[in-house]
Amino acid sequence: MVFARIRRWLGLGAREVPSVPDDQWARVEGRLPFLDFLPAEDRPRLRALALEFLAVKQFHGAHGLVLDDDMLLGIALQACLPILNIGLRAYAGWVGVIVYPGDFVIPRREYDEAGVVHEYEDEVLGEAWEGGPVLVSWFEGEAQPAGVNVVIHEFAHKLDMENGGVDGLPRLRAGMSRQAWANVFSEAYEAFCDEVDKGVETEIDPYGSEHPGEFFAVVSEVFFEAPSVLMRHFPQVYAQLRQFYGVDPAAREAMFAETAP
Repeated sequence: MVFARIRRWLGLGAREVPSVPDDQWARVEGRLPFLDFLPAEDRPRLRALALEFLAVKQFHGAHGLVLDDDMLLGIALQACLPILNIGLRAYAGWVGVIVYPGDFVIPRREYDEAGVVHEYEDEVLGEAWEGGPVLVSWFEGEAQPAGVNVVIHEFAHKLDMENGGVDGLPRLRAGMSRQAWANVFSEAYEAFCDEVDKGVETEIDPYGSEHPGEFFAVVSEVFFEAPSVLMRHFPQVYAQLRQFYGVDPAAREAMFAETAP
């Protein structure tokens, strides 16, 4: 693992809690302004979970990409944001995170209805493999695609897979209704697909219309990064995700809007 300093701190089983300098946390988190939508008391828990995540996962830079501590802390914070109130056990059963310098190509092979094989190269920003690694792209500064959070998207897929396959129905938390989730998400997905098919310019990434699993991953991105957008378009979806993730980022976003000059 490239994050050698934290690995030494953790000692592959050592009991001492690692200490990341405050200025480093500030630098990394400053690039992730949506973390401010968490209550202040949740920030230490997220940091601790990110360090635990780094201790148990193996990171690899693809195509010669050198991963520094800031990059890995940033990825870990975003990966752990969805599981802050679910727990690291949701990411059990796999260890690898592969980071690419920008988008990358994955060879695909598909069979059509006649049994004919079609091979092509698919340019992607990330991919999560069931039982396998998570692949994410890394962009510096303004090169980051607008309105897209690759890390949250792919780790939402990992949560989806925890319940078997990528179908938009993750393992729900105790007390949540599978039927209510299915009804809300099915209705929202159909409405969203209808908008995209009509050529409506949506505030939510139209990629979410590709499949119910992609819709769940895309609205999870929006839930954390632009919660008021999701509240405005799909309030019932927001309510389900608020229960599932155990946080209410729209409340904090509204608070910041009220205090803005």
